[in-house]
Amino acid sequence: MIVERIWTGNAYRNYNYLVACPETGEALAIDPLDHQKCLAAARDKGWQITQILNTHEHHDHIGGNAAVVAATGARVIAHHRAGASIPGVDRGVKAGDVIKVGKTVELECLDTPGHTMCHICLCSRTERPALFSGDTLFNAGAGNCHNGGNPEDLYATFADQLSQLPDDTRVYPGHDYLENNLKFTLAREPGNSAAEALLPRVTGHDPAQAIVTTLREEKQFNTFLRLTSAGVIAALRERFPELPANPDPKTVFVKLRELRNQW
Repeated sequence: MIVERIWTGNAYRNYNYLVACPETGEALAIDPLDHQKCLAAARDKGWQITQILNTHEHHDHIGGNAAVVAATGARVIAHHRAGASIPGVDRGVKAGDVIKVGKTVELECLDTPGHTMCHICLCSRTERPALFSGDTLFNAGAGNCHNGGNPEDLYATFADQLSQLPDDTRVYPGHDYLENNLKFTLAREPGNSAAEALLPRVTGHDPAQAIVTTLREEKQFNTFLRLTSAGVIAALRERFPELPANPDPKTVFVKLRELRNQW
């Protein structure tokens, strides 16, 4: 499996992805908003985009579909309940469904509600897994729930699915928010050594050359995966004195998401 990460350079800081089979050159485009860059990257690599996967229905993820379909004839894949909000869906997928790309690539669909209620993440069936997490899991952060989502469902997605994936899973999110998310971590957990070490490396970084984190690393500096940390809880109780001394992880997650909304 070959992963080509495409930095759009737009105001929303989107990443698009091409996932290609090295044997056949067939490629899956994930959220190809910048259709020109995606088509150019495929052309330069000698790949043929045959499928599009939209992680969810927001315009900054589906806005390039029509142009890519017109240029390639690619089939559009999305959550099985997203047909009313994503035009031209050819295949609706559910949890456990597999998207095959060429002869060698298999990507398992995870039904991951929270950012929206029809959100799909993809996890590769490779020796070292890769997670294409859309707007659910960001580097050092979690997606917002402003436009059709729910923070309690997002918590369940994190707790029951994403945190259970292998620690060496590489994380490929839909946006570059790493620097700001690390600053949020340090505001919520002062003294987090992993965040303190990484922040200088990514301050003012070129998103096109950004690091690819693993789930193991995310558990060290992503506040939304550190819900039982004594430091996180102590700082949270300063903001919310009504919280008990040992709040449950869901409460911690929802309160962190509330604070991140204002960050």
